[in-house]
Amino acid sequence: QLVESGGGLVEPGGTLTLSCTSSDLPFRAYGIGWFRQAPGKEREGVACISNGGGTLKYADSVKGRFTISRDVAKNTVYLRMTGMKPEDTGIYYCAADNNVALRNTNQCSRSVGGMDYWGKGTSVTVSS
Repeated sequence: QLVESGGGLVEPGGTLTLSCTSSDLPFRAYGIGWFRQAPGKEREGVACISNGGGTLKYADSVKGRFTISRDVAKNTVYLRMTGMKPEDTGIYYCAADNNVALRNTNQCSRSVGGMDYWGKGTSVTVSS
């Protein structure tokens, strides 16, 4: 239901933009989050955007470097990653939450357990 794209190999300091889209989930009704899982580590929330688009949240490790945004007409959420570091390497997933309380308060979640739908992920490698 969710499809990520845009992953690949990038050099340290480089830029990469990921896309997340769905053919059956209208993103204006769901909070969308980006998550990543590095080898041997737990999945962590990177960024999220509320269903109304008015709330954006970021993990401390990516603040100032990553930007989450969306295109309502294309039903697509993006994650622009700049100043990339080797520790940004991992599988990146987008996910949608169907939480009524979050939707009604225009909030979003970066909690792995709080998401209802997941994509299959796209691989990002930061290396020279």
